[in-house]
Amino acid sequence: MSVIVVGAGISGLSTAWALTRRGVAVTLLEQGAIPNPLSASGDQHRIIRRAYGGQGGYQRRIGDAYAAWDEMWSDLGQKHLVDTGFMLLSQEPGDGGEIYRNGLVEGGYPIEDLSPADVAERFPFVDPATIRYGGVSAEGGVLLCQKIAAGLRDWLVANGADVRANTAVSKVDAAVGSVTLMDGAELNADHVVVTAGAWTLGLFPKLDISLTTYRTAVVYLTPPVDLQSAWEHAPTILDPGGKIDGYVLPPVAGTGLKFGAGTHRYKAAPNQDRAAKPGEGEQLRDYFSPPFGRIEEYRVDDVVTCAYTFTSDEHFFARTEGKATIVSACSGHGYKFGAVVGQKLAEGVVTGDLENTRVWLEARD
Repeated sequence: MSVIVVGAGISGLSTAWALTRRGVAVTLLEQGAIPNPLSASGDQHRIIRRAYGGQGGYQRRIGDAYAAWDEMWSDLGQKHLVDTGFMLLSQEPGDGGEIYRNGLVEGGYPIEDLSPADVAERFPFVDPATIRYGGVSAEGGVLLCQKIAAGLRDWLVANGADVRANTAVSKVDAAVGSVTLMDGAELNADHVVVTAGAWTLGLFPKLDISLTTYRTAVVYLTPPVDLQSAWEHAPTILDPGGKIDGYVLPPVAGTGLKFGAGTHRYKAAPNQDRAAKPGEGEQLRDYFSPPFGRIEEYRVDDVVTCAYTFTSDEHFFARTEGKATIVSACSGHGYKFGAVVGQKLAEGVVTGDLENTRVWLEARD
């Protein structure tokens, strides 16, 4: 059996990995470098966590995600996950921190509740006067994206996959299972899996009824000297509370202190506005006061733009047409499921049961 995978973000790399492990002949095509800094999974690090608020299907699937990552670490010979645990904060009733906490409690998962004073004692970068409560859990951490991509790239090459960086695709013919490259060359396979992320609509524009592409950005900061140690030993912050839909990844394993805010996104084509705008880093930083004190003392080191594809309800998307399966395991939370998404896609392609794959990915149960 032969399969072409279009797009070498985490879903594409993981699909190629899982197919290669099954003995399938894989050709992996990526329009840029691997890892590609413009892709949604080309940044330094991403969160893995169980808390999901109202999306219980994904919350229950985190166990499968961890198991898949463990299989990948075994193949790569190195674990690219730092187990930081996680924290959530609530500033007002019904905010993201409270929704996450309630989802964990309803699912029967452990969470240690902290008073504002307890939070500030453990994590002195938080202003206790601005929060209602906090919560911490030992489960969760940081996935090291660039190390994962480089490791999978090298593993695939070593195990016989045809890995082609800087190879853009202009067309996918789902009816016959062919891919046309920008230089006019045509490749054929028994099946094509498209994991092109924000560039999916360029190949399948009719999917714009289901998928919307957004542009956002994250900021890397250096905190005040007296708070650096606290941040280096901090958990991942799933939500700081309030209205910004924010998150924070601590500086671990050579990464930076990263702040991101869901409210900072807007609809845009994947190559639009990819250079950071003047003052964008300070704008992102300042969203986080409250709950973090002395925010103006945090130095902006870098701003990285990102392009994501979302569905309206933020569930993953999967559709099979003829000999092609198009997948968008994004919606802002896809990275943590990357390894298991690859396994599920490989299983569906090999067995022919792609409907079961779709049901698993959409996680509506």
